[in-house]
Amino acid sequence: MRIRTTLLSLLLAAFAATAQAQPRQTTIDPSRRLQQNEGWGVSLCWWANMLGRWTDEAALDTLVDRLVSPNHLNYNIFRYNIGGGDDPLWRNCPPHHFAGPPGKGERAEMPGFKDAADDEFHWDRDEAQRRVMLKIRERRPDAIFEAFSNSPPYYMTASGCAAGAATATDDNLLPAAYAAFADYLVSVCLFYRDSFNLEFRTLEPFNEPVTDYWYAGGSQEGCHFSPEAQVRFLRVLAPRLQASGLRTRISASDETSIAQSAADFRAYAADSAALQAVWQWNTHSYKGTDADRIALRQLVRGAGKRLWMSESGDGGWGLHGNLQMAQRLIRDIRLLQPDAWVDWQYVEEFGDQWSLVRSDWNRERWQFVKNYYVRYHFTHFIRQGYTYLETDNPQLLAAVSPDDRELVIVVINPSKTTKNAHSIEYFPLFGDAAPAIRAYRTSHSENVDEIADFASDGRRLTFQLPPLSIATFVLRRP
Repeated sequence: MRIRTTLLSLLLAAFAATAQAQPRQTTIDPSRRLQQNEGWGVSLCWWANMLGRWTDEAALDTLVDRLVSPNHLNYNIFRYNIGGGDDPLWRNCPPHHFAGPPGKGERAEMPGFKDAADDEFHWDRDEAQRRVMLKIRERRPDAIFEAFSNSPPYYMTASGCAAGAATATDDNLLPAAYAAFADYLVSVCLFYRDSFNLEFRTLEPFNEPVTDYWYAGGSQEGCHFSPEAQVRFLRVLAPRLQASGLRTRISASDETSIAQSAADFRAYAADSAALQAVWQWNTHSYKGTDADRIALRQLVRGAGKRLWMSESGDGGWGLHGNLQMAQRLIRDIRLLQPDAWVDWQYVEEFGDQWSLVRSDWNRERWQFVKNYYVRYHFTHFIRQGYTYLETDNPQLLAAVSPDDRELVIVVINPSKTTKNAHSIEYFPLFGDAAPAIRAYRTSHSENVDEIADFASDGRRLTFQLPPLSIATFVLRRP
């Protein structure tokens, strides 16, 4: 029995080696063009609320530069969080429930600008997030900013708590407060335009509105809005925003589920005024099948709207988890085909999955985690204005520069055990001119390290990817 088992193992190993030796064939056709990349982004909620408090100016500047510089991550889209603010007297929820269990930490205690309906605006409340945003604008003059809200101020809600309603599936914004909440959002946008010459391109009044996540005393600001309530609120917000003189336009609806996002869109489409009020459709991609991605894209593009993947993230651990997130990014770009793809967190105090930098907020210490380098493979090399190309390889992204002189190919291998071999035909883009090729890889032992273990005959690129790795190939016409 031992001999037979050993023989079987050898046969299986030989079969696996043969299978690995057969490269996956991919043809890149420059005529099969998809969407143009408007950019890469990240929410400022909640990390900027903490990083903006640091006294170490050099550390803060370094982290901002690494985020926005074209020489580094090359992010150009940033989502500013308009805090609603909870009751300072904690009359309807446990004190500091955002910071302590079950909360997300001190970073989640986003301040509101007013403590009561008849209070004046306290613009100093958000100096930390503002400090980071203004540094970003200084270093990245072409940055695109979106303002978004997780919850109205507590005094506009049914529960008296900015974490949600007493019952998580109930709408929490009081109908009588629709106008007040619309004015609150517009006032914040006006303040930034008039005080800092920073005009948000879009304003998103909702965040994952049709979920059961948001409940009084919960872990972060949140507010349930049924699709019907979203439509009713937009009828109030749209004329106020237009009358303000701002160039800011409305985006919606930031659902956590792509299927729910499509359901929201259909509800908007049933009300022509609501759909007309929305300039850009935002969706998160935490939940969604490939069919969901295609269906939402067809709905949004069919109505002539812009489309963003405005937030995503994933659990797991280590490089395997990072590559699973990279796989979702590839699926989003290939099937949902958004104009921009936006991360959730840049800096976080624990883990290595939901952020790109791990920080000790109190000691003002930080370090890059492997996720930084994984994301770098996409955001640094596939630049703003590049156009994605359609392929039949679900573990590959290809994009071409505006002048058609540069082709970028990003390939992942999320397998823990198996090498992946690839043969990529690219000659239609370059013709008889053999391109110069540079390649970079991240694995357990590499961080966007330049590599040379690939081959090209002027028409075809061949290489193997080790288990748990990602590689970027930049092909440039001479």
